[in-house]
Amino acid sequence: MASTHSSGSGVATRTNIQKAALAVGVVFLLVGILGFIPGITSNYDTLSIAGSDSEAQLLGIFQVSILHNIVHLLFGVAGVVMAKTATGAYNFLLWGGVIYAVLFIYGLIVPQDSAANFVPVNAADNILHLVLAIGMIGLALALKPKHRTVEAR
Repeated sequence: MASTHSSGSGVATRTNIQKAALAVGVVFLLVGILGFIPGITSNYDTLSIAGSDSEAQLLGIFQVSILHNIVHLLFGVAGVVMAKTATGAYNFLLWGGVIYAVLFIYGLIVPQDSAANFVPVNAADNILHLVLAIGMIGLALALKPKHRTVEAR
């Protein structure tokens, strides 16, 4: 399946699902970068590699660690790369949404001050992960690429 189509002028255009995946990927990259900027991330001096002892909070709301920020950066790179094809964009949004649904459940099950909270996540992260899961899966399903079939003549 072609990832883009030509508009007649020789310029390739992205499908809606590719645009959505690219936008989500760019947002993840931005969030990953912002997590490493003191001031935007409060309590920056407590930013740890991983674990619930990291008291750093992106925008003063979302608990982050170096690992958490790196995961956002990796998701961002995946989104940008996978947005090159419609199928890749679909897979990024669908399976990325599934991963965030699992992370939401993880956040509900694991006590916030537990050693098992290695990501780390707080209540605000849990809500955001649920919104991301619903949003990414919803985009994947709403913008799913249509497979073209060629009829025999």
